[in-house]
Amino acid sequence: MTLIEPSLSAPTRVASKRTILMCRPDFFTVVYRINPWMDPAVPTDTSLAVRQWETLYQTYVDLGFDVKLVDPIDGLPDMVYAANGGFVLDGIAYGASFTHPERQPEGPAYMKWFGDNGFEVREPKNINEGEGDFLLVGDVILAGTGFRSASNSHEEMAEIFGRPVITLKLINPSFYHLDTAIAVLDPQPVVDTSTGSVQAPNIAYLPSAFDEASLAILRERYPDAIIVNEEDAAVLGLNSFSDGLNVVIAKRAKDFERQLKERGYNPIGVDLSELLLGGGGVKCCTLELRS
Repeated sequence: MTLIEPSLSAPTRVASKRTILMCRPDFFTVVYRINPWMDPAVPTDTSLAVRQWETLYQTYVDLGFDVKLVDPIDGLPDMVYAANGGFVLDGIAYGASFTHPERQPEGPAYMKWFGDNGFEVREPKNINEGEGDFLLVGDVILAGTGFRSASNSHEEMAEIFGRPVITLKLINPSFYHLDTAIAVLDPQPVVDTSTGSVQAPNIAYLPSAFDEASLAILRERYPDAIIVNEEDAAVLGLNSFSDGLNVVIAKRAKDFERQLKERGYNPIGVDLSELLLGGGGVKCCTLELRS
């Protein structure tokens, strides 16, 4: 892991400690197809998936994150994608209710972990896939719909957390979760130490993943967002995780890496190519626990 000096023209980035939940891919394989990335005819290597995941885990440990683990369950090969297991904010865990039957048992498994670990669990009334489709950006929650999470789950989310929830519609089946098309770069507002000005939290996104109404929202709210190209998005480069300075991304997302450096972030590339066969990347494996 290499740290870089921030760009002189960019605000000084400050890392904040994160607490996250992960799940080892001990039972990872692809035996069904519920997204365009999955093909049961393509062999998977579980041991390689575990080694790649362990690199991601160690990266987080080296960054000083508090990493919690939920036990994997045999027969739930997608449980490694912990981000889909719920959304946690203010000590409240809003559980997931999955679209596809193959993943539905994951919802109760994650809710049990939340309850066993001191979180106030809210069982979902509507279909939603956790942080896959809910992203906290400052004081607002960006909420995806179109393929997985139902739009009425956005209303439920607003009622539970008392935060503004902004609906964004996804239109490209390859980017079926919001966290495959948007990366949250700043957990909180950014203070420019050279001027004292406060900048709103920023994001990166793929324009072609959204309908025109959603694009208009993103352009208005995030005029300085990083626009990621199709090539980097195709390796789930946007499926990344940031602590405000360090941004863990797909190793092959080279132009995104360049843009992050220019903005003063420290991109850290990891190879999760085996888990990409299931349609997941860095963020999919990472569920933030906000107490």
